[in-house]
Amino acid sequence: MSIELPAYLNSLTTDLNHPHILWQFAALAVSLMLAKLVEGVVRERVAAHATPDLGRASQLGRGSLKRVIFPIAALLFVIFSRWLLQPVMHTNLLTLALPLLGSLAAIRLVFYILRHSFTYATWLTNFERIFATLAWTIVALHILGVLPDIVEALESVTLPISKTPLSLWQILQGLVTVAATLLIALWLSNAFESRLNRTADMDTNLRIVLSRLLRALLALFAILIALPMVGIDLTTLSVFGGALGVGLGFGLQKITSNYVSGFIILLDRSIRLGNLISIGTDRGVVTKITARYTVLRNMTGIEFLVPNELLVSSVVQNDTYTDRNVWFSLPVQVSYGSDLELALRLMVEAADAHPRVLKKPTSDAYIEHFADSGVNLLLGFWIADPENGSLGLKSAINMTIWKNFKQHGISIPFPQREVRLLSDNPNAKNV
Repeated sequence: MSIELPAYLNSLTTDLNHPHILWQFAALAVSLMLAKLVEGVVRERVAAHATPDLGRASQLGRGSLKRVIFPIAALLFVIFSRWLLQPVMHTNLLTLALPLLGSLAAIRLVFYILRHSFTYATWLTNFERIFATLAWTIVALHILGVLPDIVEALESVTLPISKTPLSLWQILQGLVTVAATLLIALWLSNAFESRLNRTADMDTNLRIVLSRLLRALLALFAILIALPMVGIDLTTLSVFGGALGVGLGFGLQKITSNYVSGFIILLDRSIRLGNLISIGTDRGVVTKITARYTVLRNMTGIEFLVPNELLVSSVVQNDTYTDRNVWFSLPVQVSYGSDLELALRLMVEAADAHPRVLKKPTSDAYIEHFADSGVNLLLGFWIADPENGSLGLKSAINMTIWKNFKQHGISIPFPQREVRLLSDNPNAKNV
C-alpha cells in the first residue's frame, strides 16, 4: 500500500539529501535544549513562590504554566530559528516542528484542566501522560498526512463478532467516544455531588447513595449513547451478556454481595461516618464507607477494611447509633475503716472535674459489695465522644481519685492474710 505524503513532506525528503538539513537539525536541537532550560528555571521560580494559601485558580494557573512551558518555549525558539534560516535555505523541518509543538502544548493543557476538573477520577490522574501521548500521536499522524491510510488499514480488518462484523476502526472509535461521553458523565456527577455537599440538612449517607447512583446511571447512559453513535449495534454485545451473568453468579458472587450490602448500609443508615462500632475483635470509628468495604480506624491509628457483607450479616455493636452518650465505670476499693460517704463524694468530684465527663446525665458512685480486703465502690459517668478513646480519660480520673483519697486520709487496701500456728499443747496460746 503506497502512502501519499503532503507537499511539504515531499520537500522535506528532498532536503534530507542536501547539507542544509544539518543546520535545521542543529537549530531544532538547540531550540529544544533552550526550551528545557527555560522550563527548569520556570519550575524553580514557581516552586519558590508557592504558598499553601494560594487560591484554586492561582494553583491551577501555576500548574498549567509548568505543563506547557516547554512546548511553548520550544515553539518560540523554533519560530525564531526559522526566521533566521529562511532567507538562506529551506526550513521544511522547522515548519513541520511548529504544528507538532503547538499541538503538544494544547493537548497538555487540555488534559491538565481535565485532571483538575474531575477530582474524583483518580484513573485520569494516573494515566494523564499516557492519554496525552496517545492524543498527540494521533494529531502528529494527522499533520504528517498518514492518518487516512492508517484508518483505511484498520477498516480493512474486521472481527466476526456477530452477524454484523466490526472493524478495528469502529472499535477504536467506540472506545474514544465512550471515553469522551464518560468524561462528560463524570463532570455532571461531580457537579451534582458538589451541590449535594452544600446541602447541610441532608444526611451524609443519603448524599453518598444519591451521588453513586447518579454516577452509575450517567455512566451507563453514556455507554448506551456512545456505541450507536459510531455504528455499533448494541445487540452485538448480547453474546457477552450470558457470559457476564454466569461470571457474576459464580466468580463474582462475594463481590456482588459486598456491593449490594454497601448500598443497604447507606440506605438504611444503620452505620454512618463517625460511628464507633465493634464487629468481632475489630473496633474503631467509621471513617469511610465505600460500595465494597467500610473503613474502621481504631485508637492506635490502625485501619481495618471490613467487607460490607460482614456488616450486614453479623451482629454489629454501634456505640453511637441513636445516642452518642456512653456510660463508663471505674471500680475502686477502700479499706473498711474509711468514711464511705466521703469516698463516694470524692469519686464523683473527680469525675466531674474532667472536661470530657458530661454534667447531664450526672455522675454517681455506688457501693458495689463488701470484699475480703475492703469495700468495693463503683464510679459511673457519661461522655459524648467515645471515638476519642477511654484509656487516657480513666487514667486522669484515677489519678484525681488517688490524690483526693491521700489528702483526706482514705486508704486503698491491699490483700492481707492472718496466719495462726496451732500447737499440740492445748494450753499453748495461739500466735
